[in-house]
Amino acid sequence: MTPALDPSRTALVLVDLQNGVVAMPTAPLSGEEVVAAATTLSAHFRGLKAPVVTVSVAYPDGDGPPVDAPMPAMPETMPPGWDEIVDGLAEPDTDIRITKPGWGAFASTGLSDILRERGVDTVVLAGIATNFGVEQTAREAVGCGFAVLVASDATSSVSAEHHEFALTRVLPMIARVRTVDELVEAGS
Repeated sequence: MTPALDPSRTALVLVDLQNGVVAMPTAPLSGEEVVAAATTLSAHFRGLKAPVVTVSVAYPDGDGPPVDAPMPAMPETMPPGWDEIVDGLAEPDTDIRITKPGWGAFASTGLSDILRERGVDTVVLAGIATNFGVEQTAREAVGCGFAVLVASDATSSVSAEHHEFALTRVLPMIARVRTVDELVEAGS
């Protein structure tokens, strides 16, 4: 069962639905399918006057921390518009706009303070990639004291296996995983 969502205390956070990320191959859903589901959620949240946060990533210069399995190197220069939120998803006059330097939307962005100032204590997450940006944002949100819900059919990853593992093994331990339809019904 999905608990009722109070729109005055709930925000929708759309993670990395930017041109360069949405254009990458994803599974089980394409970037376009994730954007369509996120558009449904964002229209519903805006209709309830609940905050919508659009998040994009802009990796800082440098090689990043030492790891055993580094991500593929980013090009020296990203194509124009790579970091822009996909057309038609954002409402620049009303949305909260965040640019993050890494996987999660809360670390080093001030998002927690922005949401707390608006009385938000619950976040609904959607975006790409399920087990990277979405999962890390969920972890950070929980660490900041927010309740978290993840829109299972408004997320996708680099493979169906990555997506499924995050949705069935990791995220249920820190969040509630629901469909877009269940979240719309809970916020009505």
